[in-house]
Amino acid sequence: MSAEPARAYLGIGEVLAQLQAEFPDVSVSKIRFLENEGLIQPARSPSKYRKFSLADVERLRYILTAQRDRYLPLRVIKDQLDSDGGQDHGHRRAGRAAG
Repeated sequence: MSAEPARAYLGIGEVLAQLQAEFPDVSVSKIRFLENEGLIQPARSPSKYRKFSLADVERLRYILTAQRDRYLPLRVIKDQLDSDGGQDHGHRRAGRAAG
């Protein structure tokens, strides 16, 4: 019985598969765009592949929800995330009022 240890990260395709049910319009290029805009910063493997943590996936979910449900521009979302000091947004949904 060869049980492989669970990875602590996901590849971009795995992230996409997790998010597509909730966000059908999300794509690999959208995830890369959000990275280029500085909203997410996944780690990189030695061969330069993106390595997304569960916190990265929750941050993506927060960003996509804020865009879809609150119609917030990326600049505003980035400012909110930066002012929160990079806290985990998995527990704070974008649809709820802050405060």
